[in-house]
Amino acid sequence: MHTVTEQVLVNLALYDGVDDHLQPDRGVWIGADGMIRAVGPVDDVLAEAGDVRVVDLGGDVVMPGLTNMHVHLSLGLPGHLGDAVQRSNLAELVLLMADSARRTLHAGVTTARLVGESRYADFALRKGIEGGAVDGPRIFTAGHALCCTGGHGWEADALEADGADGFRRITREQIRAGADLIKVCISGGIAGQYEAIDTPQLLDDEMAAVIRVAHDWGRKVTAHAGPADTVRRAVELGLDCVEHGYELTDEVTRLMAAKGVWYVPTIVVSRCEQFFRDSGVPGWLMERALAAGPRHWESLQHAIRNGVPIALGSDMPPHAGYDETTATVRELEFMVDAGMPVADALKAATIRPAEWLGQSDRLGSIEAGKHADLLVLRDDPTRSVSALRSLHLVMKGGVVYRDDHSRTRAPR
Repeated sequence: MHTVTEQVLVNLALYDGVDDHLQPDRGVWIGADGMIRAVGPVDDVLAEAGDVRVVDLGGDVVMPGLTNMHVHLSLGLPGHLGDAVQRSNLAELVLLMADSARRTLHAGVTTARLVGESRYADFALRKGIEGGAVDGPRIFTAGHALCCTGGHGWEADALEADGADGFRRITREQIRAGADLIKVCISGGIAGQYEAIDTPQLLDDEMAAVIRVAHDWGRKVTAHAGPADTVRRAVELGLDCVEHGYELTDEVTRLMAAKGVWYVPTIVVSRCEQFFRDSGVPGWLMERALAAGPRHWESLQHAIRNGVPIALGSDMPPHAGYDETTATVRELEFMVDAGMPVADALKAATIRPAEWLGQSDRLGSIEAGKHADLLVLRDDPTRSVSALRSLHLVMKGGVVYRDDHSRTRAPR
């Protein structure tokens, strides 16, 4: 169990997740409950805080912790990762996921949205993290992903059903288990051997059943989806978010924007050849993923140009190495390369995911009354998202989980 120390962070520049510009000479007062009590000009914050421990950050930049909106802590890709998951008993699986959760937090991801796990182990892990027994990000989870018989993800423990009644039942089962959202696979994808990316897999009444039940119970629905027509059908039925969207069009992204449907592009998954090689995935999977890359890139550009609300998600393990950084940071860099302004990319990783999750009052920015989830960087992220490569300190709820330079020690 970690103990939170009340403290004021000083000698820092602040990107708070709200203002697009870096704010110099700021102070951040963190209470003993791990919540932010005050943010502002350093002298004002010190005067308000009174006799509280002061921590000098040496002129570095403070920003909100990242939220990764497409995470599988029990990643079941064919190959080494999937084999490890399938061979493990439930206790071993929770330990595998706990290790991934710890690495995810150390990579600067303080909140993770899980979109398909195995054997309900994610609920045990969430409880352990919330109780302080395990180090990891704040977890919002869909439980098991849902699919049709033989549909996308069935080999990775997605729950299978057919017909509207079947999908109503498995949606309710996830809610009964404690799901924060629902994930449904409505088309083929990269990792299914006997499908294509553009294979439609759910009928309209099946999609509508999932969406209606989830919305009646106050949950949002996100969908694994590839082809534009399948996405269009789901959007018209009330879908809340699209994952991957490998083959989106200008027309469909305009519809998404008009209806406020979000997009989590996971652009790294169609360009991560080295990760696939290291994971020992079958040749067909790697070939299909890389071949999808150019069209996937166009989909992201359509979404950016047409104003679709976009949130960061990697699908790859958030902490996985990629071009001398993590998959999470590389995803942000790709989003900027595709045409997203730096300011929008930063918000896609911080305050905007908090909005989708219904957590805007507690997460996503550095403001009084919110959890003290923050990162310390050497470089300025408002100039380039690659500044996240200089990350050296991670705090969640006022507790430091990573500190490469030990700068959080109180001055003598």
